[in-house]
Amino acid sequence: MKTNRPSPALEAQRRALLSRRHFLRGLGACLALPALESLHPAELLAADAKAAGRLAASATGAPLRMAFVYFPNGAIQSSWWPNGEGKDFELAATMQPLAPVKNQIQILGGLDHINATPGPDGAGDHARASGTFLTGVRVKKTAGADIHAGISIDQVMANQIGHLTRFPSLELTCDAVRKSGNCDSGYSCAYQYNLAWRSPSQPVAPEPNPRLLFERLFGAGTHGERKESLVRRQQQQRSVLDFVMDDARALQRQLNSRDKEKLDEYLGSVREIEQRITRAERFDAVPDPTVETPAGIPASFDDYIQVMFDMMILAFQTDSTRIATFLLANEGSNRPFPEIGIAEGHHYLTHHRNKQDMMDKVAEIDLWYMKHFARFLQKMDQTKDVDGKSLLHNSMIVYGSGNADGNRHTHVNLPVILAGAGGGALNTGRFNRFSPTPMSNLLLSMADRMGATGVERLGDSTGRLDAI
Repeated sequence: MKTNRPSPALEAQRRALLSRRHFLRGLGACLALPALESLHPAELLAADAKAAGRLAASATGAPLRMAFVYFPNGAIQSSWWPNGEGKDFELAATMQPLAPVKNQIQILGGLDHINATPGPDGAGDHARASGTFLTGVRVKKTAGADIHAGISIDQVMANQIGHLTRFPSLELTCDAVRKSGNCDSGYSCAYQYNLAWRSPSQPVAPEPNPRLLFERLFGAGTHGERKESLVRRQQQQRSVLDFVMDDARALQRQLNSRDKEKLDEYLGSVREIEQRITRAERFDAVPDPTVETPAGIPASFDDYIQVMFDMMILAFQTDSTRIATFLLANEGSNRPFPEIGIAEGHHYLTHHRNKQDMMDKVAEIDLWYMKHFARFLQKMDQTKDVDGKSLLHNSMIVYGSGNADGNRHTHVNLPVILAGAGGGALNTGRFNRFSPTPMSNLLLSMADRMGATGVERLGDSTGRLDAI
């Protein structure tokens, strides 16, 4: 009986195609591996700061950190904004948990993200709100693979100061991780589930699992065993990278020009990982906090947010990174809050049409998020830094949302708090009310205080917000 076996030439092509597929799968797995790097000793911080021209360092030489914490769906305005202005202000209901650190925060009014407004793009305010928050650009309305935003300010800074720490930046979330799909009126889910953007087409996926985040930072196992696991995993990474690069060199000879361009994009990421490993080998010490490894994602949302905030503190305390983003929940999140007796979804309640009972429930959710942020700030304030100051003193932490009024989907006068003294560079303990100003101006001013150079614009920025 005659069989339809392929010719030797077709069989050779098939094997080459399979080899390429296996290679790309292996490369993808390699890119998903954690970047395992070692801690820069704290006692060398002052010398490094001097050598780097005070890059991401305070006047004392202590590390200067920058973080962005995002809460979804805006806020009930009447419960958010303080009474009074300047140093003479009273915290409104939502901000009452911040009373213990009132002198170390600035409440910023009048900041806008005009590129999040509908314009000709119609519906999709939630996707635009978070997609614009740290980029300042109008994101492209698409649910396909052709997503387009802008480089976010955290990644702009990671490119400049990432070499000073084991991790250029850390991205955290208490939500799902999504880079595709249609989530908001024709906008890709990538815009709602990612705050950090390495390039206009490449979001940086956040880590949702506190155990995996901890092991990425400090290694697996118990206290005393973690350094060995980090070194072992770093050696495994090098082996995988060597294999991938050898395979790439063999594969390149078989590719057409378009495929070579695609392969070069992949290899750019491979080389980035290789550079991180090389950089890690320059550091001497590996941190090993005397705390237990988290068990994983807690069942309670209360516990979940707390442990992720604690992971951020550990990362800052050990100088594992100086840049972080934390997405508490995706913009448009409709999770209920049984923790405080609210069965309806958050997003549903924000469309309250001025019904008082619904507004009261949204205000309770706003307060719930704020309590967790306040706990984080207080813990930062109680943690001593290498210069004897607190971690909070040597930080700049934005807490805010890309939506202002969730009922009307407004993006002007955004609810934004700037916490920390920036190592003494910020004038804290006041309510700053600006005339309508792009929020991008604030982001540029923060970058300046981190020692950024050559960053002239971000998104729709019109200058600096020097009055902070």
